[in-house]
Amino acid sequence: MRRVQEWGGLMRILRRIGLALLALAAVFLLSFAVPLRGWRTGERPHPPFALLPRGSMPPLPRRVWIDTDAACGQPGRTDPDDCFAVLLLAQRPALQIVGVSTVFGNAPLDATDSITHGLVDVLARSRHGAPAVHRGSAEWLRNGAAVPAPPAHAALRAAIEEGPLTILALGPLTNVAAALEACTSRDRDRAHVVAVMGRRPGHLFHPAEGARGGILFGQGPVFRDYNFDLDPEAAARVLTMAHDITLIPYEVARQVQVTSADLDSMTAAGGAPAWVAERSRAWLHYWRDDIGTDGFYPFDLLAAAYVSHPDAFGCARVAAWISDGPLPLVWNRTELLVGQSGPDGAGVRVAGTALYCTEVDAELSPRLRLDLIHWRPVPEPPPS
Repeated sequence: MRRVQEWGGLMRILRRIGLALLALAAVFLLSFAVPLRGWRTGERPHPPFALLPRGSMPPLPRRVWIDTDAACGQPGRTDPDDCFAVLLLAQRPALQIVGVSTVFGNAPLDATDSITHGLVDVLARSRHGAPAVHRGSAEWLRNGAAVPAPPAHAALRAAIEEGPLTILALGPLTNVAAALEACTSRDRDRAHVVAVMGRRPGHLFHPAEGARGGILFGQGPVFRDYNFDLDPEAAARVLTMAHDITLIPYEVARQVQVTSADLDSMTAAGGAPAWVAERSRAWLHYWRDDIGTDGFYPFDLLAAAYVSHPDAFGCARVAAWISDGPLPLVWNRTELLVGQSGPDGAGVRVAGTALYCTEVDAELSPRLRLDLIHWRPVPEPPPS
């Protein structure tokens, strides 16, 4: 009888603890309705970065390698931004796309590989030839893992060894880290990595930020630093190996939106733009219905825009480091952070430097819209 009473008392305590935790969780979620930008976004007051003068940054190599986790058209909430990025660069005659590699990320590797092949095939029908697509990593890097290296690792390494190369990394940095590790330090110095990741300390990726509709009283969900979170070990290795790194973060991507009117214009253009647009409708509907905005932020498209229109970006040379988050067991176990003066706390795993882009010119959005819809198939060459 005494044991039954003790068990009953324990259960009552556990129920109270459970109710208290639920109440705390409810208060936390409801707090996102507080009309304070600092709480909604986590952004802290800070002096602006010292942006480099436009045109003063070293030019990027015109040889480009695209590493992608393309998922446009994949069922579920998967963003189509990679497909916009590939489409944009395919229309830039000044760039030479020497190869494309696929990686897990927005979807499993089988899906990203299939979708990338599909997009490149559509491009090839209008563009006489297309870059080869190389199958890459299906999972994050593991120390000491005895798994066969996928074809993309050797292909990317060969492209680096052939000469200066811009590596546009649109997903986790797994393939990039593996290829750089296989290169000599001299060859690594010829690779410039453009990656979609990074944040200032404390910044939450909270796209609605008070917009109408959506969940949490119109405040919307909080996004992860997705490409980094999927393989922080690869990001750490790249940060220590790559001589030149440019980070295209959430805070610059949110300055551009793709709307329904943009997708309609792409559909009307036909060809590859229509192929991408029709596979982006579900993502647009998600942003409208669940986030409460009229368009979506095209994160990876901004990275491609940096490669094709670097003069439109304001970027700063910053310290970059990877450290444990403030609540390692609950929120952001590790983070890729940037600052003008470097880390100011414990728990730093690796550190380096990078260009970090925070601004885009107002003229960039209309330029991108024209680039995406002005698709001109290359005429067939005359018979010889």
